[in-house]
Amino acid sequence: MAYRIVTDTCCDFPEQMYEELNLAVVPLTVNYMGESFNAYTEDWLKECYDGLRAGEVATTAAANPQDWQDVIEPIIRSGEDALVLAFSSGLSTTYQSAVIAANELMEKYPDRKINVVDTLCASLGQGLFVYYACKKRDAGFSLEDLTLWCDTNKYHLCHWFTVDDLMYLKRGGRVSAATAVVGTMLKIKPVLHLDDEGHLINMAKARGRKASIEALAKKMGELGLPGANDTVFICHGDCIEDAQYLESLVKEQYGVKNVLIYYTGAVIGSHSGPGTLALFFMGEHR
Repeated sequence: MAYRIVTDTCCDFPEQMYEELNLAVVPLTVNYMGESFNAYTEDWLKECYDGLRAGEVATTAAANPQDWQDVIEPIIRSGEDALVLAFSSGLSTTYQSAVIAANELMEKYPDRKINVVDTLCASLGQGLFVYYACKKRDAGFSLEDLTLWCDTNKYHLCHWFTVDDLMYLKRGGRVSAATAVVGTMLKIKPVLHLDDEGHLINMAKARGRKASIEALAKKMGELGLPGANDTVFICHGDCIEDAQYLESLVKEQYGVKNVLIYYTGAVIGSHSGPGTLALFFMGEHR
């Protein structure tokens, strides 16, 4: 039975990748400088990060059940089923909204199936997870087989990242005001990850930017699944040179062949700030 993969814009793909991977996508909204945006070009993201540096504040809104229904219902009406891969429930209500929408649509279309997976992922970590799911779909996995694969392997999708300015995490309640002030004074850079519940967890501290970037690469050496990381993803908060340095480390140290580098999207970036840098790969565990 034919099915379609549906995700949301928190996977932070470049625009063309949604089409290349044959994805249906639900937008999340960013409110910035008095306007609401739900599509983010590379030029707009650059402008948004420049604004954040200048003191502008962006706020975000999760996808609601109607947003999901607007995208999923045409798929169901066409006779296809759907596999929904949603932004982490540990960071947003977007997944819960997808479940509500799916249940309502399956009542309306009882012959159709909509499987919803809480990816427990964010940004290009969610993107890498969706990318792998698309590869399995193209290899012939059924809807049920792919759902099982996703529910099992999401716990192997490692998210390791650092930020350049602790004040953005303080604003979102991720670190205390005292930690942010002292860390900024001492040039301490946190090394964080997403845990098995999709929550952001502070795991270590590095003295200086270069050390924090090298700590991300080191985590791949410690956790990476042998033979599973020909392709890794890196996202950045408008700090492309740092992303390229991280790319060089993982290629030289671990034989990675393919690296996708792109912006941390506005939904995540508005909370983590300019200078965010993250590495995503498959590991023994998160």
